[in-house]
Amino acid sequence: MALEMTFIPRRFLWFVLAHHFIVVTACHDADYGQLIQDYCLNRFKFDMEVIGQKLWCDWDETVGSYGELTNCTILIAKKLDCYWPNQLVDEFFIAIHKHYFKNCSLSGRSLRDPPNNILCPFLVVPILITLLMTALVVWRSKRSEGIV
Repeated sequence: MALEMTFIPRRFLWFVLAHHFIVVTACHDADYGQLIQDYCLNRFKFDMEVIGQKLWCDWDETVGSYGELTNCTILIAKKLDCYWPNQLVDEFFIAIHKHYFKNCSLSGRSLRDPPNNILCPFLVVPILITLLMTALVVWRSKRSEGIV
């Protein structure tokens, strides 16, 4: 019983020391968050204003700015000895996507209905075929002679 009691304080001591070591060497999230807001986000906002809201969903137009934003967050993380990616970066990019890319489709093209001259044949042809087949079945069922 006394032997078990000596292991508990040692484990607790290691746990406390490891916790303090991690806290001392950890990234300062408040500084990191402020720096990516000040340096990276401001540049990205400027680039997106230059592109114009109508082209935000055009990946060819935004890929350069988005890549610079990503590289900026990586460089600041390295300077502050922070891990990348981390939860703060995830939240940062989610906020950017919610603001700038919320109306974009997954393919990067804006969704819209096709023109009527393309849409109408795709609607009318199956309806006419269905009516024709129904009429053919009714007509054949009334003519029972000659069916083997």
